Amino acid sequence: MTARVLLVEDDARLAAMVADYLGAAGFRATVAGNGAEAQRLLRHDTFDAVILDLMLPDTDGLDLCKRIRAESAIPLLMLTARGDPLDRVVGLELGADDYLPKPFEPRELLARLRAILRRQRAPGPTDVLHFGRLDIDRGARQVRIDGQEKPLTAYQYTLLLALAERAGRVLSREALMDLTKGSELEEFDRSIDVQISRIRAAIEDDPKKPRRILTVRGAGYVFAKEQDRGR
Repeated sequence: MTARVLLVEDDARLAAMVADYLGAAGFRATVAGNGAEAQRLLRHDTFDAVILDLMLPDTDGLDLCKRIRAESAIPLLMLTARGDPLDRVVGLELGADDYLPKPFEPRELLARLRAILRRQRAPGPTDVLHFGRLDIDRGARQVRIDGQEKPLTAYQYTLLLALAERAGRVLSREALMDLTKGSELEEFDRSIDVQISRIRAAIEDDPKKPRRILTVRGAGYVFAKEQDRGR
C-alpha cells in the first residue's frame, strides 16, 4: 500500500523537488504551502506521515507541530533552517518524531521518513506488559493507565518499550538510541532526555517525582520493576 505524506513547505521549488523525489521512491506526497492549508488537509484526508517545515508564512511551525500532535499521533518529521539547537529540542518536546536541518540530502530525508514509519508500523508481540496500573500493549502499540490510552509519538512508544522490556536494568543514552534505532541526533540536543520528559508527563502521576522511569545520575535511565500499589 502506498504511503501518503503531507509535506508542509512554503518554498514551492523545494516542495516540488521533494514531492517528486518521494514519488519516485513510492510515496504519494501532497504539498501544503502554509499552516492553515496543512490543518485543513489533515482534518479532511488521511496521511501516514507529515514533513513539517518550521518557517511558514502564516504560523510558527512549532505551534503547528503542537496543534497536530494534540489531535493525532501521526509520525512527524520536522525540517528546520534556523540553526538553533533549542528549536530542535522544543520541536521534539512538542511531539515531533525526528528532525532534519536544512539544507538536507534527499536521501537522508527519505531514510528518516522510512525510519519513523517503521517504528510505528513494526509488528510486535501481541502480549501486554503489565506494571500495576500501567499496561504496554505491544500488539496494538498502545500505552494505557487504568485502561485509558495515553497518546505517545511513535518514537516515545518505542523508547518506553525498550526501557520496560529491560525493567531493572540501567540503560545509557547511547544504549537507548541503539535500541530504538533512532535518528543520529547530535549529542547536545539531549534528545533522549527530551523524550523521557514527555513520556513521564504521559505516564507518571507526578512527572517531577517519577516512580516508573528513574534517572541514574551519570549512567542513564532505569524502568522500575516494582509495580504500583494503588494511589
